[in-house]
Amino acid sequence: MQNDTIHSINGPVITVKDTDTFALMEMVYVGEDRLLGEVVSMTREATVIQVYESTSGLKPGEPVTSSGESMSIDLGPGILKNIFDGIGRPLRDIAEATGAFITAGSQGNTIDENKLWPVRIKVSKNDTLKHGDVYATVQETDLIEHRLMVPRGKGGKVVYTADDGDHKARTTMVKLEDRDGFVHELSLIQRWPIKTARPVTKRLDTAKPLVTGQRVIDTLFPITKGGAAAIPGGFGSGKTMTQHQLAKWCDADIIVFVGCGERGNEMTQALEEFSELIDPKSGKPLTDRTVLIANTSNMPVAAREASIYTGVTIAEYYRDMGYHVAMMADSTSRWAEALREISGRLEEMPAEEGFPPYLSSRLSQFYERAGYYETLNHKTGSITIVGAVSPQGADFSEPVTQNTKRFIHAFWALDKQLAYERHYPAVNWNESYSEYVNQLSNWYSENVDEEFLDHRQQIVKLLNEENKLQEIVKLIGSSLLPDDQKLILEISKLIRKGFLQQNAFHDFDSYVTLEKQMKMMDVILYLYHEADKIVDRGIAFRLITQTDIFNKLTKMKYEIPNDDMDMFDDYYDLVDNALSDIK
Repeated sequence: MQNDTIHSINGPVITVKDTDTFALMEMVYVGEDRLLGEVVSMTREATVIQVYESTSGLKPGEPVTSSGESMSIDLGPGILKNIFDGIGRPLRDIAEATGAFITAGSQGNTIDENKLWPVRIKVSKNDTLKHGDVYATVQETDLIEHRLMVPRGKGGKVVYTADDGDHKARTTMVKLEDRDGFVHELSLIQRWPIKTARPVTKRLDTAKPLVTGQRVIDTLFPITKGGAAAIPGGFGSGKTMTQHQLAKWCDADIIVFVGCGERGNEMTQALEEFSELIDPKSGKPLTDRTVLIANTSNMPVAAREASIYTGVTIAEYYRDMGYHVAMMADSTSRWAEALREISGRLEEMPAEEGFPPYLSSRLSQFYERAGYYETLNHKTGSITIVGAVSPQGADFSEPVTQNTKRFIHAFWALDKQLAYERHYPAVNWNESYSEYVNQLSNWYSENVDEEFLDHRQQIVKLLNEENKLQEIVKLIGSSLLPDDQKLILEISKLIRKGFLQQNAFHDFDSYVTLEKQMKMMDVILYLYHEADKIVDRGIAFRLITQTDIFNKLTKMKYEIPNDDMDMFDDYYDLVDNALSDIK
């Protein structure tokens, strides 16, 4: 047997000379501590391996061992409610074993192999199963039923089933005999290579929105279930906070939150907040349907790349069960920076701003794994990916933001100035866009209101006109504008303050149903059209502002709960009464 050893070490990159033991993309164990690594380059003379753990203390001459498989993780019950690092190790278990800091070569099984799970067998002897078929279920949490599916390459006729009851994860639940007479034993665990997308029957059109309860997103820049969106913004613009709101309130079944290269205090805050949040739909802890992957900025840089793939692989696993999954990646810029650093260590030719030339293809491979699908067991499931982007200096022309825009269809540009003004979510309505609006038109008409998109269009038009008028105001001031333009400025201010701005800590305003969003737009536009009639008759606009009607409507978001739409009638009366004397 060939004795493969480390020849050279360059940060997270090590080289093994004169070997034909390994395969490209194979997972290997490096050094006496068996650090996890992956083969990234091969020539006749040398094999290059990137190591996903700290290489401090590693020395030339230490052994490198083949695993015989690609970088893979175990999938099974127990993923939900857990916290993993970038390469799928459970951080709570490691903390109990080694303390607050992860030691070199720390091992931890993704799935707790000693825990007993309540299993219900769903097949009988002589049934024929194929890849993706469900053979057993486990109530993983109070909210989620875990459906155990036949792994790839292990179909056949059922020749044995275990009894319903409590079983450990490695216990054989079902045995399948294939056409060649080989018997496959299925437990509660299957392994999957994280850089390989899980197969599906077909991709479906995404015609249903991911409802977030955030007005600026649901109304102006919606995203479909199975869609892909980016949240770019500079430091302090609220990327993480916006993703937390989406994770808490969106109507996905399962949330996968990946903290990729973010500051440790931010990840700590996120972990603490998620553990305290109550799922508003069920009243149960939000962690019952959440997976957290934490890879902070002081962790090994190579593991940042793996964390994104680990997260999306877990998302695909639950999608195949028929669930709608929302994946939050915070942030893809740190992931891209990890690619840049590894590329530099590999002495590859750099492209724009030092990023590797394959940056765009890696981003496309990641976002392409979003989608609305028919699964192999003929259920429908989806993965919606929302990736935060952290451009240096809030410069949206930098490579990561520009390449991301090529592969996503909803762009929620955060504005630092809005964040400083405490306008949250700090989504800049002039720079953001969504290409999903037309796809969702039928759904909005059938499920909310036929006039929903018409109202949206009027709101967008008013905001665009306000943006143009602001350039004039900077030159001559607002007092010299004609009254119809003053009305546009005032109604746009109402839209910004009373509709787009949202209070995450208010019971009525943290989450808003589409029905309430529609009613709020309708009241605002009712005021606009009625006021416009008065202005057209030559009556001074200042008489309208003196009624204080604009400020009164700004407060309606705090005064009307989601389940009492009849209260909006009072606001139509309020408008009529305020304008009646002027008319």
